[in-house]
Amino acid sequence: MAALLEAQGLKAFYGQTQALHDVSFSLQSGGITTLLGANGAGKTTTLKAISGVLRSERGEVTKGTIRFGERRIDGMRANEVTKLGLAQVFEGRRVFEHLTAEENLIAGGHVQSGPSVKQGIDMVYTYFPRLRERRSQLSGYLSGGEQQMLAIGRALMSRPRVVLLDEPSLGLAPRLVEEIFGIVGRLVKQEKLSVLLVEQNAAMALAVAEHGYVMENGRIVLEGPAAQLRDNSDIKEFYLGLNEGGTRKSYHDTKHYKRRKRWLH
Repeated sequence: MAALLEAQGLKAFYGQTQALHDVSFSLQSGGITTLLGANGAGKTTTLKAISGVLRSERGEVTKGTIRFGERRIDGMRANEVTKLGLAQVFEGRRVFEHLTAEENLIAGGHVQSGPSVKQGIDMVYTYFPRLRERRSQLSGYLSGGEQQMLAIGRALMSRPRVVLLDEPSLGLAPRLVEEIFGIVGRLVKQEKLSVLLVEQNAAMALAVAEHGYVMENGRIVLEGPAAQLRDNSDIKEFYLGLNEGGTRKSYHDTKHYKRRKRWLH
């Protein structure tokens, strides 16, 4: 089966600093694929390279290709990528704080016609009923979990086929994280959505994803089915067995690093 989204040999720089080194991955239609790794591994840079916003942050893809369906999208502007059916939910719940929840949704539907915007809002409220209750409230006064729901809902307003979801669990209580991931799972099944999920919460990500990639220092160092990654001894040691504070050892700091040489290209 042809991949819905595919990157081949991506290299990216911020100024003179190389952020991505020959990154390749694929996303199949109708499922969740996760990118795992510690802070600074290159996960968010990868998402921004796909969605076309990297250049607005003085970054640049200097080599490689990104294909979305039959279209090559590397080099496209962010609004062009959005119109093709790809939306990014940024880390940190970047809602428009001085707009109401519903006004945020309307802003997210700017590429749609009037009737489609109304249908989109109704769909978002179906999956996130709490947002219906908060529809007239300024989004800056919503809770962290509600803001995350709003950020996802706003992305859904463009009727995407693929959503790039960056650290949705960040700063949220475990109960809220489970609720949000449960809704994302329903969206995948019922709306035929495909999700590329960036997460530091490896246990949660591997529980909901079908396939996963592990990034370190701008490189893909391991990939495979999520169940296989959950059983991998290195993943267990460095990602699943860590404390809730988020501190992560680098593979480079351990005697087990030699085992990884076979993963590196």
